[in-house]
Amino acid sequence: MTLERPPEWAEVLLRLSLRHADRESVSGDLLEEYRAGVVPARGKRSADAWYVRQTAGFVWRSTWLWAVLFSGAFVARQAWDLFVPTHDFVFRSELTTWAGVALLAATAFWIAWRSGSFAAGVVMTLVMCEIAAVMSVIGVSALLAIRHDAATLKAAADSGGLKEAFVLPFVAVIPGMIVGSVFAALGSLSRRVSRLDAA
Repeated sequence: MTLERPPEWAEVLLRLSLRHADRESVSGDLLEEYRAGVVPARGKRSADAWYVRQTAGFVWRSTWLWAVLFSGAFVARQAWDLFVPTHDFVFRSELTTWAGVALLAATAFWIAWRSGSFAAGVVMTLVMCEIAAVMSVIGVSALLAIRHDAATLKAAADSGGLKEAFVLPFVAVIPGMIVGSVFAALGSLSRRVSRLDAA
């Protein structure tokens, strides 16, 4: 059996995406399969690509629901602005801002609690933000493909413009880092306290 190692960043990301109870067994099994079967059969480069795909699958399973919810909130807001135009965005902004903060907080807390790791809560929240950003761009593009008449484009311009609709989702990593850090700390701390209580 070869002692080759997959990309270090992929190993770290894999471990961060796993529940605390599964971390050693899953990462160990994947490493064993990589070394014993995949590297000898495919070579190092293809084996690395295989390992990255496996990691991506675990990351997806850890974050997809949160990404769908986060992206759904953004696309719903864009639909609201496009199809029900207004000149007073205060209520809409407050509602969607607090919904976004709540989803970031819930993501970071849950992942940190389930993994017992502050780093997992922060990193997976940031990964979730970027997955949600891609989903959001696809969602907004679909809205504009469905309806792109002059009134809809004017509503888009009045609400911040199309550039904002396509750039803002990717900027969510900034509040994701701030909110994620706070709630990942709370989640990992809660997990430690619950383990102490159980012991």
